[in-house]
Amino acid sequence: MEFEILKPYSEKLLCFQSDRHGGVSKAPYNTLNLALHVGDDPKSVIENRVILSQKVGFEIKNLIYMDQVHSNRIEVIEHAMVNKIDACDGLITQETNIPLLVMVADCIPMLFYDPTKNLIGIAHAGRNGTFQKIAAEMVEKMKREFDTDPRDLLVVMGTSIHRCCYEVGKEIASIVTANFGENYLEIREGRSYLDLQSLNFDQLLEAGVLREHIEISPVCSCCDENYFSYRREGVTGRFGMVAMLR
Repeated sequence: MEFEILKPYSEKLLCFQSDRHGGVSKAPYNTLNLALHVGDDPKSVIENRVILSQKVGFEIKNLIYMDQVHSNRIEVIEHAMVNKIDACDGLITQETNIPLLVMVADCIPMLFYDPTKNLIGIAHAGRNGTFQKIAAEMVEKMKREFDTDPRDLLVVMGTSIHRCCYEVGKEIASIVTANFGENYLEIREGRSYLDLQSLNFDQLLEAGVLREHIEISPVCSCCDENYFSYRREGVTGRFGMVAMLR
């Protein structure tokens, strides 16, 4: 998947979102599962990551991914010393040739790019991470650590579950209403559906990102069977977004 707002920067920035096709994993992880933590054969996952690296064009030995825990913790990567960052849901780097990977199966994979500072960040914005405002925290950390101007940032939200499918129970609906307002819930036949994309969008606007600098994939991971979906399948794999400065 390509994002329109990133096309002018293709010489400096690699950003690629995978789907579930083209790998070696067997059902229910078929076929391009990128996650080691979901019960798939680790050898298949490693082979899938190699396939991805060859397709996209990065060094597999430099790939950095996260032990994602639905938090708002963000780490700055200064060099490719380790491949896995523990208990983390966001990564930032200003280094070239260090690919960063976020893995999802309904949560929002997010990319942040500052073309002025030549700086990237990725984030795993699930429900809990969104409630903890991980998108705004990413903007704040880029400001604090690298003097990023939020108005320079370009942000994309990749394929994820949309409000058409994201039904939540009364407890979660109450949390949303109490903390963020009713506008992020759609009520259909007495059931509540959460608009996770709009909630992140508004948090980005509050953090100073310009409206025209945000692009949201219209594809719902639960509707579209080309993607893994935890809501649709339960036991399943993870697709991913990879970002790297060239």
